Formats: sequence, structure tokens, C-alpha cells
Amino acid sequence: MNMHLREYQQECIDSIIHAGPGAWLVVMATGLGKTVTFANLPRTGRTLILSHRRELVTQPRKYFDCDYGIELGTQHSHGEPVVSASVQTMTHRMNNFAPDEFDRIICDEAHHSGAKTYHDIFNYFQPRQLIGFTATPNRSDSVRLDDVFQDIVFERDLKWGIQNGYLSDIYCRRVNIGYDLSHVKTSGGDYAPGELEEAMDGTADAIAQAYKDMAIGATLVFAVSVKQSEEIAKRISGAAVVSGKTPPKERQALINGLADGSIPCLVNCMVFTEGTDIPRVETVIIARPTQSDSLYTQMVGRGLRLAPGKDKLNLIDCVGVTGSRSLCTAPSLLGIDLSPVPEKKQQELEGLLFDLPDKASELSDCPESWIRNVEIVDLWAKAQSYNTHGVNWFKQPDGRMTLSLPHKRLTIPPADKLGRCNFGGRIVTMQYALDNAYKMLCRDYAKEKYIWDVSAAKRWGAQPASEKQMRLVSRMCKGFDCTELTKLEADSCEELRLAG
Repeated sequence: MNMHLREYQQECIDSIIHAGPGAWLVVMATGLGKTVTFANLPRTGRTLILSHRRELVTQPRKYFDCDYGIELGTQHSHGEPVVSASVQTMTHRMNNFAPDEFDRIICDEAHHSGAKTYHDIFNYFQPRQLIGFTATPNRSDSVRLDDVFQDIVFERDLKWGIQNGYLSDIYCRRVNIGYDLSHVKTSGGDYAPGELEEAMDGTADAIAQAYKDMAIGATLVFAVSVKQSEEIAKRISGAAVVSGKTPPKERQALINGLADGSIPCLVNCMVFTEGTDIPRVETVIIARPTQSDSLYTQMVGRGLRLAPGKDKLNLIDCVGVTGSRSLCTAPSLLGIDLSPVPEKKQQELEGLLFDLPDKASELSDCPESWIRNVEIVDLWAKAQSYNTHGVNWFKQPDGRMTLSLPHKRLTIPPADKLGRCNFGGRIVTMQYALDNAYKMLCRDYAKEKYIWDVSAAKRWGAQPASEKQMRLVSRMCKGFDCTELTKLEADSCEELRLAG
């Protein structure tokens, strides 16, 4: 397709070409144009595009200058040079194609490609290149893709996009609207739609109030259903509803109204998650709870475009009770895991997006997190098949593993999508870093084993905390009842360790 590409988009294409045959991963933030990028890859044969969600199958069509086939439901391709398919459909139709049918396979939303359905497809086809594109951040506790992709050949994340003037900065806010999702079932990696809608019933007043209290300028609200969209819009003066049934001309007229200021707020249900260009959006309200990183980033992405007079995006997360379930909120954009942060403290995570990692780390440094940390690390290690060698690591919200020793703090950075990290100035696997940190501890800190070894620490730390420890904890964590703390739990505080 002949069109003007941004410098980094052309750089990405050049990197893919230079990489040659193999399986390669591209990380590109929402709003930086990953679809435009892969649509402009030079073709030397047929191309297959795999997408996780149905709505993404047809979306890239407009960026290609050739015939575009679709494999989805009742739709079939007919020899077109580019075929776009849902993963679910292609698993049942692979045999309709020769294993060497496609020169290149593009895997959109590649963070899902660790699933069995993807592996079945990858094991069948024999393309010259397999290129994965993902917008989700690197997370050490997310699914690893090192068994699919050989290397990350290009990376431009959200931080890079904002700092280089391609995307809007984000001011993050949270408002509790009183929902309870603790008993809502999940389906396909997200809340079951019917149960979610039922759980969100009665929240329209709180959502409308959040708009009145916090919204700035042109506002886009994401709701769970058309019914809820209508209920919210009734409570906001001048607001309009856009649904899947809204005729294209009417939809465009409403978008134009939001852009020129005649309509202050558009409320929608899953209509503007992809491909809608409304640069004037200054506020996005997420009133559609989700566990999907990709869906969340797509919703936020509608407000990331730059516009004259637009200072930053005002992002409002509508939160409630989620129980043990994860909920995507603003920190998810940076891969921050809030499990170490007590729920009552998460409400304090407001401010500019890139200030949130430090705030999350500060909020996680509390007795509640120290007590839960062994469990958090254990679950992470089991999920990733890592051997921690029983080291008493503390898992930070950004994925870092830290260990406080006398006069020293040992840190292992978070792993990337391929399970690698920068340790000792080298890019190594996370397991290599864990192994070598353990060897160093055995060699240099054998006398301090009661600190860094979980089993030894448990034996020593099962005793009640000393009066000195409790005084220090009380001084640092005002209001926390430390009378039931053990020595190990109290000693989890870095300052206590450094104090010796």
C-alpha cells in the first residue's frame, strides 16, 4: 500500500525484512499504527493475518491495496493474496490450505499466541516468517512467548510514544461506583457478558456523577451494554448513545458533534474499541470492567491521539469489588501488577501515568504486602515454571524481584515477553538470573541465610516479632496492628533489614 509512513513504522518494516526467515515479535503501543505497519510489509507470497477477536478480522482490510479474503464464520477466502482469519475459525479450516500456502503469517494481539489453538496453527503451517504484533506491556507474570518467537526485533512502547510526541500523556483517576464482580464468571479470558451486565445494574447514577465531577472536554464513555449506555446518557445533559445498530451516517454525525463540541459526551458499548479516529477526546471513562489487557488498551487508545489545545488525556477508571479477580486499570498500561498493593490502598493510585510505578511500589511497602509476599512469589514462580531456589524475593508491582541484604539491595529486572531480563549487563533468561543470584547468595551471604532463604527465615521468623521490631513497624506504618506479626513478617521491611 502506497502511503506515507512515520519514521519508526518504516524502521519496523526494515527490521522485519532484515530479520529474515524465522519467528519474530514486534511490540508497538496502541495508537502507533501497528496495522498500517504490517499492511505495508512487502509481499513475496500470500499473507495470513490471525486475530484473536472477531472484530479485528475485517478491520485491517482498508489498509491493503490488494484483494482481501476472510475466514470467519460463514465467510471464506478464495485465493486472495491476503487472508484474514480468526484463530477459532482457522483451527477448523487449516486443512483447506497447504502447509506452505503462506509466505508470511502475521499474528495480531500476539500476547495470546501461547494458547494451544495458536500452537496448532503454527505447527501446521510452514511460513518463511511468523511476525507477532502486540501492544501489551512486558509483564513478568504474563504468558511467556519464548516457545513461539525467537526474538523481539522492534519495540516502541507507550512511554516512548508519549515522550516522543506521538501520543497524548495520561492523567489517571479512579472512582468507586459500587459494583461487585467477585462472583461473576469468566468466559474467554474476560467477564461473562450477561453476568457482567447484571452485576453493573444500578451503577448509571454513579457513572454519570463521575462524569459531572471529573470529566474534561469531549468525553467518551465505555459501558457494558446498550441498555446501560442509554441509562447513563439520560443522566448527562446533551449526551448521546452510539451502538452497533446506529446507522453509519448517524454515527459519523455524532462523532462530528463530539469533535466540534456540540455533543459533550458519547456513551457506547464496544463500538469505539477499534479504528475510530476522534483526536478531540479529552476524557475516557472506563465503565466497562475487563480482565483483558488488549481490550482495555484499545478503549484507552481512543483518547491517545493528539489534538490542538489538548493537554493530556483524562482517564477515569470506574472500580468496585473484584475479589480475587484481576481488573485492568491505568497501571495495566505499564504492566503494573496490583496484587502486592492492598485493595484499600489502590484508591491512592492517581496522577500522571508514569508516576504510577513509583506510587505502586510505595503503596506495596506495607505489612499487608510483606505477609502475602511469599504466596505472591510462589504463584508467580509456579505459573512461569521458574525455580526460585527458595530465595525470599519480594515481587514489586512492576515485576522486579528485590531482596534486601545488609548494606545491599539485590534486584532482578522484570522479564520481557520472551522471559529475558538485563542482569549483570547481559540479556539472559529469568531462570539464569535466578540461578546466578542464588549462587551469589550462597557464596557471599551464607551467614545471612536466615534473611534470604525462605525455609530458614520461616524457622527463625515463626517466633513473635520483638518489641523493637514492632516499635519500628508501628513508626513506619501508622495505624497498622502489628501485635500478631512474626519476626519474618516484621523483618520483611527493608529498613528493618538494613538496620540489622
